[in-house]
Amino acid sequence: MSPFAVKAIQLLLSLSLLIVLHELGHFIPAKIFKTRVEKFFLFFDVKFALFKKKVGETVYGIGWLPLGGYVKIAGMIDESMDKEQMAGPPEPWEFRSKPTWQRLIIMLGGVTVNIIVGFVIYSSILYFYGRNIVTNNDLVNGFSVEKSFKEFGFNDGDRILKVNGEDFENVMDINKFLFLRNVESIEVEHNNGQTETIAVPEDIGMTMFKKGVMRPFQPIRLPMIDTIVPDFPAAKAGLLKGDKVVSINNKPIDYWHEFTTEVGNSATIESEIVISRDGRLDTLKVTPTEEGTIGVSNFAKELIGKSTKLSYGLGESIASGTNFGIEKLTDYAKQFKYVFTKEGATQVGGFGAIANLFPGQWDWLSFWETTALISIILAFMNILPIPALDGGHVMFLMYEMISGRKPNEKAMEYAQMAGFFLLIALVLFANGNDIYRWLFKS
Repeated sequence: MSPFAVKAIQLLLSLSLLIVLHELGHFIPAKIFKTRVEKFFLFFDVKFALFKKKVGETVYGIGWLPLGGYVKIAGMIDESMDKEQMAGPPEPWEFRSKPTWQRLIIMLGGVTVNIIVGFVIYSSILYFYGRNIVTNNDLVNGFSVEKSFKEFGFNDGDRILKVNGEDFENVMDINKFLFLRNVESIEVEHNNGQTETIAVPEDIGMTMFKKGVMRPFQPIRLPMIDTIVPDFPAAKAGLLKGDKVVSINNKPIDYWHEFTTEVGNSATIESEIVISRDGRLDTLKVTPTEEGTIGVSNFAKELIGKSTKLSYGLGESIASGTNFGIEKLTDYAKQFKYVFTKEGATQVGGFGAIANLFPGQWDWLSFWETTALISIILAFMNILPIPALDGGHVMFLMYEMISGRKPNEKAMEYAQMAGFFLLIALVLFANGNDIYRWLFKS
């Protein structure tokens, strides 16, 4: 099966599971509070449904448009825009007849379930699989450092000891911390054995994002080529996955960062690269692009080196999994600010970007890790105060609780329509970005 098909199947399975659970988060409290639920659908049934069956007062079904799902609750202004029902007098079983606190619980149910699902999956992963981290003892050669970070005092071969004065357990998290957390100082051990505490500029995350420097610290690795980008100079010159770089322009290469530095210094200049392949040495001529790249990478996990496996008992896995989920939610909320930059808008992705979170080969651990992340993302996105999302309904309910007055129903209808069209525009924009990247940057 092709990687595309494997990713598509994982995406469909993951979203189907999360959508059903999200809608159950609305359905169950609605039933508890004796509110009539008229429809429960996986995917949208615009004009027709692939399957539907009425059980009791609720029609259960599967739509053909896989953009989400919904429960239609009687007496509620939602995406169905059922104006005829809303024109009649309130009935005891309708959403609008229920106390404000009950309506708030019903609307928060979906987001709550998504958060709990994320926490449960992370806890289960830690309990059944444990967790691999990379310590300084594992990363014996330290990090290679991007040149703009060398201006702060970091050097190739540095080992990360502390961040903001606290011991740093998993050194592979350093780039994420710089991008999303409030990092003020990093204590490093240079390769000469001396330690130094280096101050980090304020708002370093935004600087990294605008410069496109998302991995300023990379493990020092052997110069093994892991990936070849089609139609780039390396592919045209005949370089292959598994080749080991021996030298470039007669300069011996021991580590990957030495190779990328020399390539960057040779932009548009034809270079001779000696590689080791199948026990023999070959010399190839490659001309790097103007950006100083040739289209190769070295990010495979197995090339980093050793790692330390942590095991968790039941109680530990629940506590650590919950904390891990909270960190994921917090990090996602923090990185949301980058969407409102010029660079960030072009990186917004739709279903293609989500599908690429999954590996091209079926792996249950990766599937559940990605599903947990998507569940956390769905919780955050749904609670945004945008009409047509759960957060929009919560916003109106909070207004009602604070003011003691119900919002004007006509105003809510218009807000719902505006929010719906905004969401459609965002979906088209995000998936348009996916298509553009596929056509022009793949």
